Amino acid sequence: MLIATTNEIPGYTIDEVFGEVFGLTVRSRNIGSQIGAGFKSILGGELKGMTKALVDSRHEVMGRMVEEAEAKGANAIIAMRFDTSEMGQNWTEICAYGTAVRVKKTFG
Repeated sequence: MLIATTNEIPGYTIDEVFGEVFGLTVRSRNIGSQIGAGFKSILGGELKGMTKALVDSRHEVMGRMVEEAEAKGANAIIAMRFDTSEMGQNWTEICAYGTAVRVKKTFG
């Protein structure tokens, strides 16, 4: 599955557009990571546990988005974006979305 943040993929022609696809997850922070993040925010530095959780979540939502695109018959996703929002104090929504398309390699 080709995934691009651009509206076109160089070297490919879009043959068919299947529409929007997305993957979504809502995560809660555990109390241990919140306490650790609180101390780290006072001292400064990267919140490695939070960073890993966000990377894992992004991989998860991309996988779900790809599954939806494949189910529609797409072989590529264009204009892919991430969106993250807070839902209350302890919940975070992570979404990957884009446009599912069928592309063909161009020659010449």
